[in-house]
Amino acid sequence: MPLVADDVIDQAVRLLRDGRLVAFPTETVYGLGADATNSQAIRAIFAAKGRPATNPLIVHIAGIEQARRYARQWPEAAQKLAQAFWPGPLTIVLPRTDAIVPEVSAGLDTVGLRCPRHPLALELLRRFDGPVAAPSANRSNRVSPTTAQHVRDELGDRVDLILDGGACDVGIESTVITLCGEVPTILRPGDIGPEDLAPIIGEVRVMSQVLSEKVASFSPGQHRVHYSPVTPCYRFSDWQDAEEYLREHVGKSVIVLALSRVTPPSAGHHVVAMPTDPDAYARHLYAALRSADARKPSAILIESPADAAQWLAVRDRLGRAARPLSHRPA
Repeated sequence: MPLVADDVIDQAVRLLRDGRLVAFPTETVYGLGADATNSQAIRAIFAAKGRPATNPLIVHIAGIEQARRYARQWPEAAQKLAQAFWPGPLTIVLPRTDAIVPEVSAGLDTVGLRCPRHPLALELLRRFDGPVAAPSANRSNRVSPTTAQHVRDELGDRVDLILDGGACDVGIESTVITLCGEVPTILRPGDIGPEDLAPIIGEVRVMSQVLSEKVASFSPGQHRVHYSPVTPCYRFSDWQDAEEYLREHVGKSVIVLALSRVTPPSAGHHVVAMPTDPDAYARHLYAALRSADARKPSAILIESPADAAQWLAVRDRLGRAARPLSHRPA
C-alpha cells in the first residue's frame, strides 16, 4: 500500500467535515465519500456520478460501535454478522436513524452499513468518527475503479481529494444483505456468499429481481445496467457463438475475455486470458474491462463462467455489464 502521510489523511477529514468529496480505497473498490449526515454533500455525490436518486449509497463506518449509532435497530443477526465479517466486504441493511439523511437511502427508511477492511479506509473513518456514504468512485453505470488512477481517469476534478491505497484486493463490490424482512436476503452478491452467511444466521435467500431506475431500491447494484464499459459488451457461453461473431467481424477490432480456451485471433481480434479462479477473476475483472475499453474496440466479448455458487457475484456483475451475445443487434 502506498504510504499516505498523516497530514493528507487529516486533510481528507477536514474536507469531509466541510461537505466535500474524498475518494478512498476499500478492499472491494474505491469509494467516493461524503458525510452521510450532510444532505448537500450527499447531493454532490449524485451530481458528480450522474447517479439516479433512486440508487442508494452504502454508509461506511469504523466498526460495530459506530454502526449502532446509525441503525435504529440492531438485531442479534446484525451482531453475529458484524463480529464474523467486519472489517470486510459485507454490507448490512437495517432501519436507519434520522442522523443519516434521506438522500443517502433513496428516501427509504433503511441504510446499508459496512466496515471496510482496507487499513487506509479504516484510519480515515476512525479519525472522521462519523458515517461516510461512499458509492464506487466512477460515473454512474460505468466500470467501478480498483486503483486511484481509475478514479482520476473517471472523475477528474469532480473529486476534491483522492487517497491512493494501491490496487483493491477483492475487486468487486461488497455483498449486501438486508435484515429488514422475515428472512435475511442478499440484495447484491459479493465475495461473501450465502454459504458463508447461513452457518452464522441460518436461512439466507438471494434476491434475483431486477429493478427499474425509476424505483427506489434498498441496495445499489439492483438495476439492469451497471458496471458497464462504454464499448458494446456481450457475454457468451458457447465458443461456437463467439467464433461466428469473430468471423462476421473480420477486420474489426474485437477483444475477447476468455476463460476456457484461446482461439487464434484474426486481424484486429485480441484475446485476453482471464483467471480461472473466481476470486482472482473478480480481482482482475474491472481492470480488464477498463483496459479493453481504453483500446476503443468495436466490441468486447466475455466468456461466461460456470453457473456455480462460487461464481455467483461475478456472474451478477457480468449480467449487468454485458448483453447476451445472442441478443446483439443484427
